[in-house]
Amino acid sequence: MDIDLDHLRSWIGREETRSEVLMPTLVERFNATFDREGPLEMGAEAPPMIHLCLCQPVAPSAALGPDGHPARGGFLPPVPLPRRMWAGGDMRFHAPLRIGDTMTRRSVIENVALKQGRSGHLCFVTVRHHFGSGDRDLITERQDIVYRDAATGNAAPPQPAAAAPPAPHSSAVAATPTLLFRYSALTFNGHRIHYDRPYCLEDEGYPGLVVHGPMQATLLAQFATDLRGAAPTRFSFRSLSPVYDTQGLGLHAAEADAGFRLWTAAPGGPVAMEAQAQW
Repeated sequence: MDIDLDHLRSWIGREETRSEVLMPTLVERFNATFDREGPLEMGAEAPPMIHLCLCQPVAPSAALGPDGHPARGGFLPPVPLPRRMWAGGDMRFHAPLRIGDTMTRRSVIENVALKQGRSGHLCFVTVRHHFGSGDRDLITERQDIVYRDAATGNAAPPQPAAAAPPAPHSSAVAATPTLLFRYSALTFNGHRIHYDRPYCLEDEGYPGLVVHGPMQATLLAQFATDLRGAAPTRFSFRSLSPVYDTQGLGLHAAEADAGFRLWTAAPGGPVAMEAQAQW
């Protein structure tokens, strides 16, 4: 496939701004999804990582592609590769979000890069999000999105990855279809790999529903918060391999300089996402 990188790079510098009131109902649903509790009154601090549910793109159903994502183009460059995944990112928390405040997210395309992977082309799009409320800077986030070729029967089978290491702190999560569906609803994410099992198996070639990258990041950040007793001021992560609803999901953590090194993995499986939490 020919990819016009110069055309895609013309999106660098493009901006988008969206605003949304952080309502108590969203906080209530967020907490219920993760079996957590917290205040719901106006002015109270909102739970960490709820910003991933705010100011999300909204497209009519007629404007969605076959995978459930909005059709290519618009704010994000029209990368012609069919598979899109959240590859990783870095978040810096400057001040807490407060329930009832109007949140504004200003997003900027920072870079578009093309690489050749084992299974074909990889196109990386880097987006910088700036969250604020009034004159308060709240969160600065770098988001790394990767687009990939479709799976083919001609690709060489991947080498088996080593099992994730043991950890001094671990917790199990039931990554059920209900949990995945609820998180898709919270983030208004129509990507079918998270809730449409026939599509996953027949069109994408996955063995089950794919556990969201943002949800894994949220679970790890919550795990770090519980271990330390305070939300991190910086959280970075990178997706290494997919994990599916048929496998179960483990959260793992070990003390590291200024914080925790964290990772997710299915039982007996390789590291799915690795992360760093710092205070």
